[in-house]
Amino acid sequence: MALRRGALSALKKIYGKDRLKTTMEDRVCYAYDAVNTKYTPDAVVFPKSADEISQTLTLASKLGFPVVPRGSGTGTTGGSVAVEGGVVLVTTRMNQILDIDTDNFTAEVEPGVITGDLHRAVEANGLFYPPDPSSSGVSTLGGNVAECAGGPRAVKYGVTRDYVLGVEAVLATGEIIRAGVKTAKGVVGYDLTRLLVGSEGTLGVITRIWLKLLPLPAATATLKVSFTSMEAAADAVTRIIASGTLPRCVEYLDEASIACAQSIADLGLPEGCRSILLIEVDGSASEVAASLSKVVGIVEESGAMAVEEARNADEAKHLWTVRKKVSPALYLFGPDKINEDIVVPRSAIPKMVKKIEALKKDYGLPMVSFGHAGDGNIHFNVMIDKKDPAQKLRAEAVINELFDHTLALGGTLSGEHGVGITKRPYIGKEIGEKELELMRGIKKLFDPKGILNPAKIF
Repeated sequence: MALRRGALSALKKIYGKDRLKTTMEDRVCYAYDAVNTKYTPDAVVFPKSADEISQTLTLASKLGFPVVPRGSGTGTTGGSVAVEGGVVLVTTRMNQILDIDTDNFTAEVEPGVITGDLHRAVEANGLFYPPDPSSSGVSTLGGNVAECAGGPRAVKYGVTRDYVLGVEAVLATGEIIRAGVKTAKGVVGYDLTRLLVGSEGTLGVITRIWLKLLPLPAATATLKVSFTSMEAAADAVTRIIASGTLPRCVEYLDEASIACAQSIADLGLPEGCRSILLIEVDGSASEVAASLSKVVGIVEESGAMAVEEARNADEAKHLWTVRKKVSPALYLFGPDKINEDIVVPRSAIPKMVKKIEALKKDYGLPMVSFGHAGDGNIHFNVMIDKKDPAQKLRAEAVINELFDHTLALGGTLSGEHGVGITKRPYIGKEIGEKELELMRGIKKLFDPKGILNPAKIF
């Protein structure tokens, strides 16, 4: 939809010429996210305060145009694209770390803070913010909260919602609310904070976040473990968790994702390696030594070809940098990517791995899987050329089979990417009609005119 002239004039009063973008060249830069499906907005604005966002949503509510909140645009389900046009509201200029409280282990931040910047800031103060999505070098905390991002450390430390104490948010009506607390506990009233976390910008625009921090672990150790098959690696993961040892990261790469990783940097893998695990343990020096010894014993019993410990922090950092670059490198196998992030119970990982291997044989499409094996979160990718209708149909059949098998194993269709527009057609596979009706009712209550990030989730 095109904005009325009056809307643009009113937006210019709020943002001036510099922070209101209306040329095609500017708008197209905010027409897509990592899904790479283009929806060009009618305008793009860059607020610097909750008050400016409040004015924008009050105007949108009055004139009836959509507003789509956006951070860095790293989402993988189309959650920050303007499906129905309107205004994309980019929060990257609200990027201040307002407070790091070393006495109470909390931080107060604006939504445009880059996740990696917070990691460095709190660690300089001897503190630790565990959520670590692969895009942490560019993704914003507001986007992490809106999608309830996870990352490799989730197996031990949980996901973003486990660290959000409270938020300030602007509703679709322009009203500013505060939900949650700044304290370690708080159970007064309904938990609106948890409702807003993971709501994908459909219920409110997050403008301030209060986060829980932890003490920085005294020591860490990182292992690179090579296997001759994905099945052997999956079996090792199951054994590690069943042993009672809880590493902070257990990541796996299959043969295709290893090829992507090797295109970035030589990992020095033995000949015949078909899968690798990246395992990281942390704690006190004695705890790390004990965990490391136990994990090494388990992977060796599981038939590991090679077990190598990173010799120093730089070597460990290099391994994780390569792992985080695997997803962008997948285009080695095709021009288009269908990216899913299913989760199954950890004990079911071997069964899911067998299913993925069967899908590769049955459909003959390039498929790549990697991800957070420690918590059952598998990033499954089908690489195709979307210009080929036959490939597209086969890929859709693959995803349907994958999702059905995931649910049959007691899993879920998304662990950290959300629903957005790409998973919207499948939501009814997992959530019943009555539950969906309740969710739609909540959306209606928060956003009576349906202007806030429309066409997402439902």
